[in-house]
Amino acid sequence: MFKKLINLEIKSFFRSPRFAAGIALKIGTIFLLLYFSAIIIGAAFGLYFGSLAAKEDPIVMFSKYFIAYWALDLVLKFIWQQLPTNNIKPLLTQNISKNIITRYTMVKILTSFFSWAFLLFFIPFVALLIHNGSFPLISIFSLVLASVSFIVINTFINVMINKIDGLMYGLFAVLIGVAALHYLKIIDVFAFSQLFFFTFYKNHLLFLIPLFLAISFSVLVFRFIKSNLYLDKGLEVKKAVGKTENIAFLNQFGAVGTFLNNDLKLIKRSKAARGAAISGIFFLFYGFFFMTGNSFKFPPIFPGIFITGGFMIVFGQKVPAWDSSYYSLMMTQNVPYKEYLKAKWWLVVIATLISMVLATGYGFLKGWEYYSAIFAAGLYNLGVNAYVTLFAGAFNKRPVDLNSAAKGFSNGQNNFSIKNFILLIPQFIVPIGVFMGVKYFFGLTAAVLAIAFLGFIGFLLRDKIFDIIVKTYKTEKYSTLSAFKKLD
Repeated sequence: MFKKLINLEIKSFFRSPRFAAGIALKIGTIFLLLYFSAIIIGAAFGLYFGSLAAKEDPIVMFSKYFIAYWALDLVLKFIWQQLPTNNIKPLLTQNISKNIITRYTMVKILTSFFSWAFLLFFIPFVALLIHNGSFPLISIFSLVLASVSFIVINTFINVMINKIDGLMYGLFAVLIGVAALHYLKIIDVFAFSQLFFFTFYKNHLLFLIPLFLAISFSVLVFRFIKSNLYLDKGLEVKKAVGKTENIAFLNQFGAVGTFLNNDLKLIKRSKAARGAAISGIFFLFYGFFFMTGNSFKFPPIFPGIFITGGFMIVFGQKVPAWDSSYYSLMMTQNVPYKEYLKAKWWLVVIATLISMVLATGYGFLKGWEYYSAIFAAGLYNLGVNAYVTLFAGAFNKRPVDLNSAAKGFSNGQNNFSIKNFILLIPQFIVPIGVFMGVKYFFGLTAAVLAIAFLGFIGFLLRDKIFDIIVKTYKTEKYSTLSAFKKLD
């Protein structure tokens, strides 16, 4: 049966209605994954040789910072990794036992890039340790097996938190709280991590504990997925009494206000959209990754773009896919394209402005010079990146299934493609290049003003820029309609 399901996967890939049109994106995605793989492999060499250069034990350094890797891995899995629901639904109507479907689903989850990417770090790191010859093999494998077990547990936790809101909120609240306590120097998380994980290196049989936990989580998730394998339960939204809602204040803004009303209702009612919005909130804490230690120099404009643009990055990249389920109906109406796109733009602008205000906390924690760069990055998001994200949406042919109960049980297709890689140029490479170049010659103040100036100019030219974006959307209109009708 597994062989048949794999054959169906292969046929689905090559018989996809968008296969020919999307082959370039598929190739681009492969190159992008290779790029990130190279970064992960490079991190293994960097940790090993960096530790030796600093006259530190690589095992101690690994144990010390592994908890940060574990937390980052969980966050990235929550944002990007999704269950292959579109492959599950057709199988439920066939004479296939739920045990087979569940095992097949778990195999697909574990073979996802985000599930096994950690091996790209562990394999070269272990090879370097073995080649060194100074580290006992049994101790190395004890530590690695324990660490791998914790990463696998992350994969299973991600399945749960995508479905259970209370668990998701509680878990991330704990992570944020621990990070805050570490930053305020109330507790030393890295010291705890070093003590905890180095124990597995010293005591060989202790790796059995996390291994047992990983197996227990696999059994728990197996039962969890199996219990949700119903079209009218786990894979669809719960029905509620219909209510008519309207934010009267927005009505005074005409068509733009109407579209804004619809988008706010979408975020409130759709778990997929609400999950994307919540994911954007987590980006506010992105700066903490770059604020531990005074010696770690990194252009503050880079975290600033993430801190102020989280909603734009997560929610904005799926415009107009959020409306894919009724996009055909919209196009039969007298819908003014410019007002429709302006509503999306204003939603991103409002979220960015709120993030800029909330980010003032970095001014108290790190200093107002640091916050000035974050503020400039926010202006750049408003005046440049918001338009770039909307422009890229014209080529977004991947629909979003709003009838799914949650992100984890929704459309397994995401927008992780060559488009995202191309967007890195205006969204990150240009502002970082300008910031570092101006700072090198004229100082930090001039660099901040230069980035803010670019954003300000873009904001002034919004009408002309919108004309270009609207023209592009109209050119891509029929291919988008065709793609949204075909939910792979």
